[in-house]
Amino acid sequence: MSIPARIKDDLPFLTSLRRDLHAHPELGFEEERTGGIVARLLEEVGITVHRGLGGTGVVGTLQLGNGTRRIGLRADMDALAMPEMAERPYKSTAPGKMHACGHDGHTAMLLGAARHLAATQDFSGTVHFIFQPAEEGRGGARRMVEEGLFKLFPCDAVYGLHNMPGLAVDEIAVGEGPQLASSDSWRMTFRGTGTHGAKPHLGRDPITAAGTFLASLQTIVGRVVDPLQPAVVSACFLQAGDSKALNVIPDIVEIGGTARAYSPDVRDQLETEIGRLAHGTAAMYGIAVDYVFERRIPPVINDAEATERALAAAGSVFGGKVQTSFPPSTAGDDFAFFAQNAPGCYVWLGNGPAVDGALHHNTAYDFNDEALGYGAAYWVALVERELKV
Repeated sequence: MSIPARIKDDLPFLTSLRRDLHAHPELGFEEERTGGIVARLLEEVGITVHRGLGGTGVVGTLQLGNGTRRIGLRADMDALAMPEMAERPYKSTAPGKMHACGHDGHTAMLLGAARHLAATQDFSGTVHFIFQPAEEGRGGARRMVEEGLFKLFPCDAVYGLHNMPGLAVDEIAVGEGPQLASSDSWRMTFRGTGTHGAKPHLGRDPITAAGTFLASLQTIVGRVVDPLQPAVVSACFLQAGDSKALNVIPDIVEIGGTARAYSPDVRDQLETEIGRLAHGTAAMYGIAVDYVFERRIPPVINDAEATERALAAAGSVFGGKVQTSFPPSTAGDDFAFFAQNAPGCYVWLGNGPAVDGALHHNTAYDFNDEALGYGAAYWVALVERELKV
């Protein structure tokens, strides 16, 4: 494995930084402390800093030599609204908030790479270090793009990285094509006519309609979507009636859930088919339905040429421990909005064993500090290879 000596020497600082960020988690669009630390550390090594995109976003720019190529490297900064249950010296000090997805590690690794690149200056071109707020479902990437990220900081390619428990810390997965699914939400309200539970014939029962809808929902994936195309439709919210009034058929039932796909065409199909099933069920029971499909995050699909460059960089750091057939995830990441504006590649960095089953978004999860050097080295290799002097 190849980790530059300067990064190895910086690991005690990066580890301390990562644990400090872990102990002080901030939710999306609230990353004032985190963003301030990022900006200060970038400015200390001579990197030009722009703050305010996406509210709390930070972009550092380092331009060297006469190279004209410009690339963006992205790290997310936000934590999750959940309690940290495991005991550790740097446990979250903010009740109900924790870094349960490793964004503290992502931030520390990109800062480590920035410090190294600013010191060695062994490239020619422009690097934009993009520290993004609000990746966890709050729309940080979209907001940065809408507020002019790629107009202010044009990129010929953009790269993302995420830790992956289950891969060894000296492994990385780099693959072309779909990496993460679209992440969309759907909601509906069945509107019937409430009545006494003993006299159902006098009303229009939305609960029975909801039961039929839910029992039929998986026919979309099982009988409508091409079986060679992955798709997920899950109902995750159901609300109806009052537990203190068990003899009352309510007027309405509310249902909500998520839809996931790797293909834009399947994404369109899920929106159409959930609505078709909702309206068909309502018609069958003689009731009304309100249906809304909210498009939140597109799928992350790695560009072929960007992936080829990422593979070369990964190989120079990880040697034969680069996986090229790692399965995509049905989770989502709004890095997709960046990759819609420049050819992109998103890679999975090993985070070691999932200790006690602590995967992402688990109350016992922790980023593995042994991965910091490998992640920073990957970023450095990518820049130095793509922006050769």
